[in-house]
This record gives sequence, C-alpha cells and structure tokens, in this order.
Amino acid sequence: MSTNSLLIKNGRVIDPSQNKDAVQDIFVLNGKIQALGKNLEIPKDEPLPEIDATGFVVTPGWIDIHTHLREPGGTHKETIETGTRSAAAGGFTSIACMANTQPVNDSSYITTYIRQKVATDSPVNVFPIGAVTKGLKGEELAEIGSMREAGIVAISDDGKTVMNAYLFRKALDYSRRFDLTVISHAEDLNLKGLGVMNEGYNSARFGLRGIPKAAEEVIVARDIYLAELTGAKLHIAHASTAGSVALIREAKRRGIRVTAEVTPHHLTLTDEVVGTYDTNTKVAPPLREKEDIEALQEAVADGTIDALASDHAPHSREEKEVEYDHADFGMVGLETAFPLYYAKVLKNHWDLSKMVAAMTLKPAQIIGVKKGTLQLGSDADISIFDPGQEWVVDRSQFQSKSQNSPFHGWTMRGKPVFTIVGGKIVYRGNI
Repeated sequence: MSTNSLLIKNGRVIDPSQNKDAVQDIFVLNGKIQALGKNLEIPKDEPLPEIDATGFVVTPGWIDIHTHLREPGGTHKETIETGTRSAAAGGFTSIACMANTQPVNDSSYITTYIRQKVATDSPVNVFPIGAVTKGLKGEELAEIGSMREAGIVAISDDGKTVMNAYLFRKALDYSRRFDLTVISHAEDLNLKGLGVMNEGYNSARFGLRGIPKAAEEVIVARDIYLAELTGAKLHIAHASTAGSVALIREAKRRGIRVTAEVTPHHLTLTDEVVGTYDTNTKVAPPLREKEDIEALQEAVADGTIDALASDHAPHSREEKEVEYDHADFGMVGLETAFPLYYAKVLKNHWDLSKMVAAMTLKPAQIIGVKKGTLQLGSDADISIFDPGQEWVVDRSQFQSKSQNSPFHGWTMRGKPVFTIVGGKIVYRGNI
C-alpha cells in the first residue's frame, strides 16, 4: 500500500457534514477516505500503519481561513515553512493566508509565487487570499480575475479597510463573476485614528487612546448594505462587538449572503488585560468587554458566527518590545487556537459538534474548497485531539518563527495529537 494509507481505530469520530458522532474506524487508502465504520474489513496484502485513537476525538481536518504567513517580504516574522509547521502543530490541515505581504498579493505573479513555495515548503494545504485593491491602497481594484485563475479563494485587504464605499461595491460586483467571497476588515480608519485599544473605562484608566466599537460597526453595517445591493458573498473577519453580532444576525435574517468569524482572543480576553501593557494584547480590532465576549459566544452557539479563525499575526521581538502606542497590532494564534476554542466547550458555552463545524465544514464553505468532511472519497485530511491532555503554553517551543502570544504560561486542556494531510501524518504530538 502507499505511504498515504492508514487505519485509524476506536476514535470518537465527529463529522458535522454527515451528522456523525460515534466511535468508529477510518480506513485511508492512497490519501482518500476509503471506509468509515465499525469492524472494517481491510485488505491484508501489505502491512498498514495504524493509529489507536481510543480516548481521542477524530474530526475532519481543521481549517483556519484567516492567517498571515508574511512571505514574501516579512520573513523575519514568519515564512511559509514556519507558519505552516505552526499550523500542523496546532492541528490544522488547511489554512488560508491573507494578502498583506510585501509585495502585496495583488497579482497572479505573487499568487503563483506563494503556491510554488507552498508546494515545496508546506506540510499542510494553503489557500491564498488575494487583495481587493492594488497595494492595499484602497485606490484601484487588484487583478481579481487573473488571481482567481492563479488560485486565490477569496479577496481581502485585511489589515486595512477599503474606505471608498464605491470601490468596495465594485469589488463585490466583480467577486460575483468569479464566485469569490469578499472578506471585510471592518474598521473605520477615521474613527480609529491613533487608537490602540478599546475605547471606554479601561482606556481612560490606562492612559491609552481608545478605538470606539462604532469604528467596527459602521463598516459592518456599510458592507452588509453593499452585499445586499450587489448580491455578493460577504464575510466579516474577526467580529469583536455585540453590535456587530446584532447587525450580522439581522442581515442573515433578511437573507443577505453574509458570513462571519471570531478569533480565540476575542472570545477569551477582555480589555482589562491591556493594563499589563503587554504589547501582545494589542490586536486589531482591539480586545473588547465582557458583554462582547458573551455576545460572540452566543453567536457561535446559534450559528450567527459561522467560523472560528485564529488571525495568526506573527511579529518580531523588535516590533513588539516597544511602547504600547508604537507596537504592531497582532498576535500569533495557530498553536493556541484549538484549546481556547475547546475551553468554551468545557464551560458549556457550545457543544462539541458546533465547535467542530465552525473549524471544518463552515470555513470550507466560506472559501469554496472541497474540504471539511470525512465523506467517502474525500481527501484524507484528519485532525485528532486528546480531550483530556493538560499542557502549559511555552512560546519558546512554538513552531512559528515569532513568539508574540499573551497566552505564555497558561495551562490548557485539549491537545492535537495527530495532524494528517492527504493520508500523511504531518504532526505527531505527545501521547
């Protein structure tokens, strides 16, 4: 048998695409799901590698549709090789990388470069996201059609907002021709100004410039109306406020083609932690308040928020070990995302199948890739985790090139133990 064949035995298989939650075996043959069930009859012509998944949870491969790999240009922060190794260690079999590289992924040339690097350097699937505008400058549409031909799965100026509403409308119009989702970084730059954290009681306490929640909600509302006008597919990245949740919920009720994601840090940390002046807590959009976390948790539970996404944003020590006002926005997240999501299951905010759907089936649907399922004949992308394993986050052990995480020293429960891509084990954790 090929090296991409194996048998996974006795795991609790959860696959929302098939409404499946049962202890079963999975037979992988030549990188595809060949059989799924109990007491499978497996050909005995050659020895077959086996994984005993007793006590483990087996799911379709996890998909993170919001990461930053920094290459080309920012290789002092991350490379395609280190970022994808980080993804594999975090249990992810597929990731989508944003366009804010240097140069920006705004042409088929850069898209092709990324895909060629992925082919040689990456243990996981990588789906490039193209820019909406040339150079992320918000002045002229990027080469959307040629980038689509080169392999992009969505378009976004993430990291920056397309402030020109007419131009964003045109992007939505164009996206329909190429069946692409447009991902919105919802942050009104004029309202944000020089803000570095959530505007409110704590920004006043800490003496830091605030960013009002309205900065996000104004753009969420604008983009929802433009999606309604054009009939295009709109995705709201890193929703962070209760107001955004309300707008997205109402848009879905009205039948507008809108989806949304939330990050682990916006589900876990409030702006209270900024009082440590740890620049790893400086993210865009900023950490909000307790009522926002509660609204986001409820939105995942009821399906208003479709996907869980890390917004993995690596930065070097030099870019973070400065005064809070001058530090770059963002934190790494691929290796800590899963246990932070799983903590919500343990606290009974979500059921486990809801979390798995938001990490597999839903993100695959948003970017239009044939992933996120264990159906027969599908690619054998599989994530296996130990629900009982406790471990302590040590950022010095990250596979990522950067260590900008506020979760260093946290005790986590739930650990990826196998990451399998196309039937090949690309990560094996401590068992």
